[in-house]
Amino acid sequence: MIRPEVLRRKLAQLDEYLTILERLRRYSRAEFLENPERYGSAERFLQLAIESLLDMGNHVVATLGLGEVRTYNDLPRILAEKGHLSPTLAEKWVRMIGFRNILVHEYLAIDREIVYRVLAHDLSDLRELGAAFARFL
Repeated sequence: MIRPEVLRRKLAQLDEYLTILERLRRYSRAEFLENPERYGSAERFLQLAIESLLDMGNHVVATLGLGEVRTYNDLPRILAEKGHLSPTLAEKWVRMIGFRNILVHEYLAIDREIVYRVLAHDLSDLRELGAAFARFL
């Protein structure tokens, strides 16, 4: 059985991270790229936001017995197959997972331009995924 308190806590964290990220969007490209505190914060809070979604996905899939998760990419696939996510949103989540892996494992080679583009254009995808998990409450 899904534990609502788990999802509520993770959704609150996601909202907190997205609020911070939305504040970072106010900077111009140049202001963002020239300031390590800004792009470093964006990288970290993007990572945390994506990890919140992964935690929620793991909780839902495990507690509902929807399937076996071997890699993070299994989560969007399983949830889409079971009708909890659209294929389009599942594909966006797969791309986010790949981006999270770069943030975590290749942090010395992160392209700050990509971080800026994600910040400027893709936060709504994170909110949409959060909304998909809120439906389980």
